[in-house]
Amino acid sequence: QVQLVESGGGLVQAGGSLRLSCAASGRTFSNYAVGWFRQAPGKEREFVAAISRSGSSTYYADSVKGRFTISRDNAKNTVYLQMNSLKPEDTAVYYCAARGGMYGYDVRQYDYWGQGTQVTVSS
Repeated sequence: QVQLVESGGGLVQAGGSLRLSCAASGRTFSNYAVGWFRQAPGKEREFVAAISRSGSSTYYADSVKGRFTISRDNAKNTVYLQMNSLKPEDTAVYYCAARGGMYGYDVRQYDYWGQGTQVTVSS
């Protein structure tokens, strides 16, 4: 079992920045790829970014490419999502998720989920 806790969400103006954190506990964190997903009201949960177990490979949704950066510090059992140039359409609850093996971009590929953190971008 891996327990995940997100933090760092909040209210920010368009064009601003936030950094989300996903802290893990339980089994060896470096054995798990991690993804960030988000869900806006009335919409399905969608992929945002993912990072490999070592951190050497990353993958982004087209909608956030060039604005968001995913990274991890396995010594601290934490994955980060740096979000710059935020837009109102980035408003959602952001979730981190973990899975053994390769990272993926489908919600069904992930076994462990955090409780989510709200990000609201005002125009």
